[in-house]
Amino acid sequence: MDRGRQGKARSAQQGAINWPGTLLGGRPQSRADLLFHLRSRSAHELWLVIVDASASTRRHRALTDAKGLLAQLFDDAYRQRARMALLTASGHAPKWQVQGLKAAKGLAGWLDQLGAGGGTPLVAALTEAADWLAARRKRYPAEQQRLLVITDGRLKDIAGLPVLECPGLLVDMERGPIRLGRAQELAAGLQLDYRHIDQL
Repeated sequence: MDRGRQGKARSAQQGAINWPGTLLGGRPQSRADLLFHLRSRSAHELWLVIVDASASTRRHRALTDAKGLLAQLFDDAYRQRARMALLTASGHAPKWQVQGLKAAKGLAGWLDQLGAGGGTPLVAALTEAADWLAARRKRYPAEQQRLLVITDGRLKDIAGLPVLECPGLLVDMERGPIRLGRAQELAAGLQLDYRHIDQL
């Protein structure tokens, strides 16, 4: 993994010297031996995750498998030093769990306690997320935003979807013999890439 990072740094011709990367290649004899940090390295990534934890996601181990996916995602975010925002959609209203903090191993504890129940305020969560992302873009214009929505798509109505202006992926966790298939429609409406959880 570090090789890719060093390769990136090698392509920068000026800026802050990457001393660890430089010294790993031996003692520098000339300017040509110095490695520099790319400026883009300083642009943090923000990963916004919206989890549908409504009662329907308890069926067929959907939420249990989604937890496995989230655990892997949290680990990746921690390793890449990405910032995390986490919004759950269950009950009567969406609820923020984390807002723009550095990914920490403590998220595993929250994940263990995540349960499903109540309604599906997913459209409300998406609208709140869109407003929050827009405000954050003004504050941190260099930040690279990514969105992950995990849902079974079992919504009564998907009218009034917000414009997110953020690249992302919708993971469909709908399972069972009878599938409504609304998550794919939701992904198209939000202009997000679509994958079923069984494909991941």
